[in-house]
Amino acid sequence: MSILCGIPLLECVYCLACARWAWKRCLHTAGHDSETWGVATADEFEPVPRLCRYILAVYEEDLRNPQWEPPGGYGINPDWVKLKRTYNDTQGRAPPYLLYLDHDHSDIVLAVRGLNLAKECDYKLLLDNKLGKRKIDGGYVHNGLLKAAGWVLDSECGVLKELVEKYPSYSLTFAGHSLGSGVAAMLALVVVLNSGKLGNVERKRVRCFAIAPARCMSLNLAVRYADVINSVVLQDDFLPRTATPLEDIFTSLFCLPCLLCLRCMRDTCTSEDQMIKDPRRLYAPGRLYHIVERKPFRYNNPSIQT
Repeated sequence: MSILCGIPLLECVYCLACARWAWKRCLHTAGHDSETWGVATADEFEPVPRLCRYILAVYEEDLRNPQWEPPGGYGINPDWVKLKRTYNDTQGRAPPYLLYLDHDHSDIVLAVRGLNLAKECDYKLLLDNKLGKRKIDGGYVHNGLLKAAGWVLDSECGVLKELVEKYPSYSLTFAGHSLGSGVAAMLALVVVLNSGKLGNVERKRVRCFAIAPARCMSLNLAVRYADVINSVVLQDDFLPRTATPLEDIFTSLFCLPCLLCLRCMRDTCTSEDQMIKDPRRLYAPGRLYHIVERKPFRYNNPSIQT
């Protein structure tokens, strides 16, 4: 009888914890994340729109006859595309990508597309990870994304090395969106750690722009590679804020609402300091640029925080 009497009390504690978590989330807006950050300069952010168009170009089958070209086009000269890999080429080991020699901006760009909801291989790549599964350079990274980056680098090492040596004044840029952003970030990390594979390319020539990035590296690595990797987050974008490991969501025996309720309890009872101290916890990579709409319902005054 005493145990049964305690059940309503436990239910009340559970409901209060979930209510507190929901209340905090409802009051939280994107502006709170970066309200103390400085404002990015136009020069710092200049490559981002251009690289976003290059990433979109990966989705096209024929760049000379594009089907989904955005207003203003992709800004790509098809004659400067060195290679373009599809799912048939990668065999599911990595998302499709293209290598573009951008003479107008003195840049060698490898752009990786985002998650394809119709491709099982993309899910397998994203879910190939467990907390603390893969360690590198004194930190932790996403296992599946690191393997994909390693496959891309091994496959294109020869052509990348040739271009880097032929154009010594050009930067080497890795760019990607969503799933591709994690692969791009891992590529930048692996290239910096194995610069000899590309003819001892200097660290200052390597850079990465991860658009809507997946959480793929531990905090110490994110800080250490902030001079190389840049992450771009739009407003309340879901993926960079997903603290729950995605493999837990898709492979759990519990239904999604039950799992989220359990996460509510855990997040409520765990302090931010304690979560930050966990060296295995993954974060968005590198330096963060946060695009925020400061005035709700007015779309003419965005600010970019860094």
